[in-house]
Amino acid sequence: MAKMGEGDKRWIVSERQDGRNVNNYHWTEKDCLPWSQRRLGELLSGIQMLQGEGGCWAKTTTLDSCKGDAYINIRKGKMIPGYELTVKLAWEGEVRDGEGAAVARARGAIVIPYLADENADEDPEIKVSVAEGAGPAGTRLRDAVVSKGRPLIAEALRMFVKEFAAGGAAKDEVKGTVPAATSAKPSASSAGVSNSGASSKGEAEKGSEQKGGKAGTKSIKMTQKFYCRARDVFEALLDERRVKAFTQSNASIAAEKGRAFSLFDGAVTGVVQDVVPYELIIQKWRFSNWPDGVYSTVCLTLEEPEEGTTLVKLSQTDIPDEDRYGNGGIVETAEHGWRELIFQKIRVVFGYGA
Repeated sequence: MAKMGEGDKRWIVSERQDGRNVNNYHWTEKDCLPWSQRRLGELLSGIQMLQGEGGCWAKTTTLDSCKGDAYINIRKGKMIPGYELTVKLAWEGEVRDGEGAAVARARGAIVIPYLADENADEDPEIKVSVAEGAGPAGTRLRDAVVSKGRPLIAEALRMFVKEFAAGGAAKDEVKGTVPAATSAKPSASSAGVSNSGASSKGEAEKGSEQKGGKAGTKSIKMTQKFYCRARDVFEALLDERRVKAFTQSNASIAAEKGRAFSLFDGAVTGVVQDVVPYELIIQKWRFSNWPDGVYSTVCLTLEEPEEGTTLVKLSQTDIPDEDRYGNGGIVETAEHGWRELIFQKIRVVFGYGA
């Protein structure tokens, strides 16, 4: 850990006077959301979860929704996959008597709230519910689906993760490339960064050409999970003493609209444009070596789906392709900083991890 005042050199961009483009990155992006929706529908529909165990029969029926981001970036011979998805499917079942006649039926939903490249090495959370009014038989079926069905759903999701890491919808376009930073277990982790949270990402358009933004700029999207209240994360991001504590460097910041801020000994500067306590932070944001007057826009939304769990969704747009000296790799540096030097440090220092 860096000493107070030294900052973290992994996110302090060294100014280069020679003008060399050290990281000459060229991006190609493939939208993989339609492929992901189709493939998850194929993998998750019609799974026979119960076949008479305890007199119960149950199967998945249809993929009701698959929302979020999914993409493949190809850069200098490397494939960088990323996705942050929320998946919902339906199930139905029945309880039969000793002669095989159905005595009760029930329907319900199975929700995967966060299927993302950053937790590809772990089985995602799988929630099972039963429709209201199903009665004791419905509860019996739901409990059986939780016990016997979730492992089958998890196996289907592992197959999706493996196929996505191998190229997914962009497989033909990336033949001969090497997936970036895949782990021993099938993984779609991108660009060699991983943590215990959840867009990056992705949770994610890391390093992609920004749609609807300024020409020649890139954007980042990611989602991170913290095991604390939304207020705790909000204060960690905007309370000056807490920022100094987890960055171990000088900082000047406050939760005040219009307030200028400085982080990592001045490596990052900007202005707080808007604040809704415990819900929203919007900032003008730049590295010190960007061209003069160039700012990106950072939007952080905080959601608390259940008490003690907070999801932080980050969107950073208008990131320039190059610094003032012509060096590239800016979006990768920014993404690494958010994941490892801000979000992960907040987890470790304040105990908000899993």
